[in-house]
Amino acid sequence: MTVLTAAAATATLALTSLTVQPASAEPVQHITNGDFADGTSGWYSYGTTATGVDDGQLCATVPAGLPNPWDAGIGQNDVALQAGAAYTLAFDATAAPGATVRAAVQLGAEPYTSYLSRDVALTPATQHLEYTFTAPEDTTAGQVAFQVGGGAAEYRLCLDNVSLVGGDPEPPYVPDTGPRVRVNQVGYLPDGPKNATLVTAATEALDWRLENAAGAVVASGRTTPRGVDAASGQNVHTIAFSGFTIAGSGYTLVADGQTSHPFDISRTVYERLRPDALQFFYIQRSGVAIDGNLVGEEYARPAGHLGVAPNKGDTSVPCRAASCDYRLDVRGGWYDAGDQGKYVVNGGIAVQQLMSSFERTKTAVTAAHGAGLADGTLRVPERGNAVPDILDEARWELEFLMRMQVPAGRPLAGMAHHKMHDANWTALPTQPEDDAEQRELQPPSTAATLNLAATTAQCARLFAPYDAAFSATCLTAARTAYAAAKANPAKLAQDLGGGGGAYGDDDVSDEFYWAAAELYLTTGEAAYLTDVTASRHHTGDVFAATGFSWGSTAALGRLDLATVPSALPAADRQRVRQSVLTAADSYLATIEAQAYGLPMPGTAAAYFWGANSNILNNIQVLATAFDLTGAAKYRDGAVQGADHIFGRNALNQSYVTGWGEKASQNQHTRIYAHQKDASLPHPPAGSLAGGANAGLDDPFAKALLTGCKPMFCYVDDIESYATNEVAINWNSALAWVASFLADQGRAEPAPAVSCRVSYTNYGDWADGKGFTAQLAVTNTGTTVVDGWAVRFAFTGGQRLREAWSAEAAQSGATVTARNTTTNRRLQPGATAYLGFNATTPGGPNPAPELITLNGAACGFP
Repeated sequence: MTVLTAAAATATLALTSLTVQPASAEPVQHITNGDFADGTSGWYSYGTTATGVDDGQLCATVPAGLPNPWDAGIGQNDVALQAGAAYTLAFDATAAPGATVRAAVQLGAEPYTSYLSRDVALTPATQHLEYTFTAPEDTTAGQVAFQVGGGAAEYRLCLDNVSLVGGDPEPPYVPDTGPRVRVNQVGYLPDGPKNATLVTAATEALDWRLENAAGAVVASGRTTPRGVDAASGQNVHTIAFSGFTIAGSGYTLVADGQTSHPFDISRTVYERLRPDALQFFYIQRSGVAIDGNLVGEEYARPAGHLGVAPNKGDTSVPCRAASCDYRLDVRGGWYDAGDQGKYVVNGGIAVQQLMSSFERTKTAVTAAHGAGLADGTLRVPERGNAVPDILDEARWELEFLMRMQVPAGRPLAGMAHHKMHDANWTALPTQPEDDAEQRELQPPSTAATLNLAATTAQCARLFAPYDAAFSATCLTAARTAYAAAKANPAKLAQDLGGGGGAYGDDDVSDEFYWAAAELYLTTGEAAYLTDVTASRHHTGDVFAATGFSWGSTAALGRLDLATVPSALPAADRQRVRQSVLTAADSYLATIEAQAYGLPMPGTAAAYFWGANSNILNNIQVLATAFDLTGAAKYRDGAVQGADHIFGRNALNQSYVTGWGEKASQNQHTRIYAHQKDASLPHPPAGSLAGGANAGLDDPFAKALLTGCKPMFCYVDDIESYATNEVAINWNSALAWVASFLADQGRAEPAPAVSCRVSYTNYGDWADGKGFTAQLAVTNTGTTVVDGWAVRFAFTGGQRLREAWSAEAAQSGATVTARNTTTNRRLQPGATAYLGFNATTPGGPNPAPELITLNGAACGFP
């Protein structure tokens, strides 16, 4: 036994912050959740129906007529066995009216070597059964299987207290946290904030130095002691080196005898993050073959869930437990997360954040009128169709969401089914094309219906310049869904079980606010504005300290009301905008208070399932505050907040696959399950892990991490779905922030042009579907502008018809007006004009709020 001094022991615990369990002589338990206290977590089933936990037992109905025992089964994979060690399998079981089942322990992959096999006659009376065997080989791919087919008649099987004990105890888990200097492993923007965290037992300031790739010292200073960080339990210091701005690669920070992971300082440090984060969605598409020529052959796969055997398909899906008498074609959309279900409330926030990433390009100075999100910027099949690729990706999900709407003439017509997934949980891994489970619709809910209304309303205004017919389809779906939700305001999510997440929500007032806001912004109609202003969320605090998510969506409505031009009364809009700034200021205070510099409190309650996405959503609020004000403090807060995601955390872990020296790569997913099957890939670059979760809501994490400090409650293992899953709404948060970060790193800063602009609408014609307007841009600087281009984006689907006094053209929503040969030079104090006629689709006609001259934003009078 190694003896530590008291000081050394204290330092060791401060650096690891994990409870180290002593070795035990007790038999090692190899089954997780054998008492089913966590539902069906950790267990697979196939070939059965009505499988779930009933009165603390795992029960399933086994159909009649299955020829072989292995044609239906219940079990658990990834059981570790040691050659020569003795094991005992024990369980309680019943079968009504009676049946013979096979209890087996075997290799869980070809050639399925049998270690134990017993045929057991079961009756309605509970039996306790135990069998002992000796493992013939070492394996981490063992399987406990109850093969339950082969019966002539249908029966009901129930299992409880399943146990497999034996072998030697595993050593205590200690994470590999690498060097004690924690940095953003991707890098830093030259003119952005640069901070790192040193984990140390020292309480006094220490020297630090920044070295370039050649080992030369390029900057140095003293650390700032921060004491013990609550979230990690570590004694830490801050290293601040924002004053160093020289671009380069391979920098390292050295302090207290430790050298950090290498990182870059560059304007392009986030350039690839935006397409990588967005690429995740194409590879998650359901109902279409994934093209390896676009994303790499390792991610190529056939279309899944189109009814090609063994799929039951998504083209004609019934309702679970006969809760409706129709079937729906609900093909398409994105697979939600680690499973292959498709959920309206999760898809809603995900597609909204993609569309909002694009909508931001119309109003944010640094977004450069959408250059980074234009057609041809992503690897999607639709590239080259004159529609921004991010909208093409959003459309794939929007079309699925509309297919989830209850058809006219049916009960609850216009409502949306809450979710659709397998009747039973599938094994890990399972490729979409290999899923043999029946797909089932869960009942409609008000929450899902309002998600549909909100997202299709936003769709209508964004697609108007590109596809008027699809825009109209979206708006019809939005109006229908909103009316149905108002007629059924308390149809809460009802989970009838099966192989999918619950996504329950007992308060839909936030969804009503969000949907009304989107419909108002798209239509300008007074009825929707009335609903917006009547909502308690319109004046309430919608920005929680721990961020917004799929279950708290009022912030989505508030952010769009703050940024999308509308006829909202000026005082009200100013209050809405101020609420964003107030929230951003509170997140800045949180960043300052956290030794690791992230916009999330340090309590255990702030580290929950998917918390990384909530951290990113708080960063979105900071970024929006910057877009509204141009105040550098908000930009710096957003940029610094991202450091946590890329390695400046207690685990020294980047949570984005392919980004950082030590990055997550074994996220919980049935598709990219390389950890389970070496022939399968890791998740694609740009896939975000859920992150530290102090709740330890899965058996694997609970067994491994009990006693962890909040920031340590994470493991990069495919079995830990509560800390390490992927999900579309987590990647949508990453995509929004990635787009913002990429815009802050534009290769060249905006030119030093000073200008003032006025926009005058001279009135409507053609029954309100046409108007005449003039733009006047004045050079308020002291130098001549020799050659000018003015750009702005229409936000209401308007289309330029003809223009005068300048050469003007429209691409998508963006209008570009350039000088003619006679007015090329714009003298100080001189004004250039653009007059034009344009048409509208009949909705609101808001004036543009971002107008640039040669890339520089112009002020308004």
